[in-house]
Amino acid sequence: MFHGDTLEKQARNAVLYAASNFDLSNGKVWIVIPCYKVKAHIARVIDAVPEWVEGVVCVDDKCPDGSADFIESTIADPRVVVLRLPQNRGVGGAVMAGYLEAERRGARTVVKVDGDDQMDLAYLPQLVAPILLGEADYTKGNRFTSISHISEMPRIRIFGNAALSFLAKLSTGYWNIFDPTNGYTAIDASLIPRLATRRVAQRFFFETDVLYHLGTLRAVARDIPIPAKYGDEVSNLKITSIIGPFALKHLKNLVKRIIGQYFVRDFNVATLEFLFGLAFLGFGSTYALRWFLIRVPGEDASAGVVMAAALPIIVGAQLLLQAMNFDVLNVPNRAIHPYLRAIAAITKQGKS
Repeated sequence: MFHGDTLEKQARNAVLYAASNFDLSNGKVWIVIPCYKVKAHIARVIDAVPEWVEGVVCVDDKCPDGSADFIESTIADPRVVVLRLPQNRGVGGAVMAGYLEAERRGARTVVKVDGDDQMDLAYLPQLVAPILLGEADYTKGNRFTSISHISEMPRIRIFGNAALSFLAKLSTGYWNIFDPTNGYTAIDASLIPRLATRRVAQRFFFETDVLYHLGTLRAVARDIPIPAKYGDEVSNLKITSIIGPFALKHLKNLVKRIIGQYFVRDFNVATLEFLFGLAFLGFGSTYALRWFLIRVPGEDASAGVVMAAALPIIVGAQLLLQAMNFDVLNVPNRAIHPYLRAIAAITKQGKS
């Protein structure tokens, strides 16, 4: 057994031990389930909800199959709340509506679960424990922590998720996060009103865009090893059709993050490395291109020309790598929700 596997198991056991010492029934944990064409699976998902979960918000995202009517007529669980949206908002819009409803009803931690029965609810304690312990503000499943976890995953999904994961690291600043499209997540409810005021993506880019906006708040996000379940469900997310659009969205968020984090909210050594790195890289590339365009056919570049082009490019690349290293080490590491709750309590006392 590899040493890394041993450490992972020890960490997982530590989380489970911490969760077992919590009275989870007093944790005010709510589940949000976006419902769109999941009529064949939703009853199974609700039946698997543990007793310690306080409530379940099922969001009918203008489902053509009538999910809300089906749930109300067949599910007798008193914890279930059905929320009907007047028009289809996409998975992101449905989840945000469910978040706000759960937060309004007093939830402390809100878990997002898909209605297609791909998520094992036995892993709920692992998701909510870091938040209840004050160690994280947001947790999400990661299917890539073990070969056994991805053995049943289609190969195109493995490749697509690996590519999207690297892009997500760049655009969100969470270099410790993998599998960004994983929708099995938990969030402290104190962050929900702040997310609601931001322009979070409404469709399939929702989970990754949430990470971007949480990064601007300096919230702590953590991966939780959770294997995926694959059965007879049909996924609405096609990796081959989203890689291109997602790449453009990642690029947009990357530019916004660099400007906001390193030019607006702060100006530090990474800012200088980024500026000078781009300047040197641009100068060297431009010089080389200009020489190539004006050279006499068959003329060889002199040592001076080669150095004038290569040296700035090398220095620029090194500076950009240093800026990236600074960014990797700048991942948020202190949860903010205890402070948000303290501020809310003080404000409430001041009004009373």
